[in-house]
Amino acid sequence: QVQLVESGGGLVQAGGSLRLSCEASGRTFDSYAMGWFRQAPGKEREFVAAISLSGGRTSYVDSVKDRFTISRDNAKNTVYLQMNSLKPEDTAVYYCAARGTYSSGSYYRNQYEYAYWGQGTQVTVSS
Repeated sequence: QVQLVESGGGLVQAGGSLRLSCEASGRTFDSYAMGWFRQAPGKEREFVAAISLSGGRTSYVDSVKDRFTISRDNAKNTVYLQMNSLKPEDTAVYYCAARGTYSSGSYYRNQYEYAYWGQGTQVTVSS
């Protein structure tokens, strides 16, 4: 099992930046593909970004491409989401998720493929 704790959310003006962090417990972090999802009020949770075991492959939802960057530091058991040029529509609770895998190059965009979830961190972007 792995436990995930997100941090780094907050209130920021449109055009600003935030970096979210998600620290995982356990010694096998490099056996988990990681993802970030978000849920805005009244909306379903949606995929934001995903990263493979080594970090060599990433995927993004179209609405955040060229603005958000997912990365991971396996030595620190942490995955990051750097968010630049934030827009009011990015306002949501952001969740990180983990999925155990033996496939080094795989990432996962479907939330139902993830077994472990953090508690979420609120990101609010004011206009």
